[in-house]
Amino acid sequence: MKKILFVCVENSCRSQMAEAFGHIHGKTIAETYSSGSKPSGIVNPKAINAMAALSYDLSSHQSKSLDEIPQIEYDYAITMGCGDECPNVIAKQRMDWAIPDPKHLDTEGFNQVRDVIEEKVLDLLKKLS
Repeated sequence: MKKILFVCVENSCRSQMAEAFGHIHGKTIAETYSSGSKPSGIVNPKAINAMAALSYDLSSHQSKSLDEIPQIEYDYAITMGCGDECPNVIAKQRMDWAIPDPKHLDTEGFNQVRDVIEEKVLDLLKKLS
């Protein structure tokens, strides 16, 4: 099982959805985690609604700091385009996906970002399998 960490600043939208898509699509090949460098403490309600539209309950997730995730070597540490470098995270490979922060977008715009995240997670999982 590959270990994948998704990171954004607040750990409330993009990284949470990426982790969820890892759970949905990569159960047999990857363990996915998410965290933030300055976590907001909540998962954005827009993210919860966007994932509920796909029958995934994101309300059970929690916004976490880098200190609250397993201190292991990750196969991938993926930042979501927020400028985080995560120097304390040990990872074999680092990537930045440059995904815009959807938190101020309307529902349609938010869901478009959600769909981009799903495509990127699926592409990564395809490479791993």
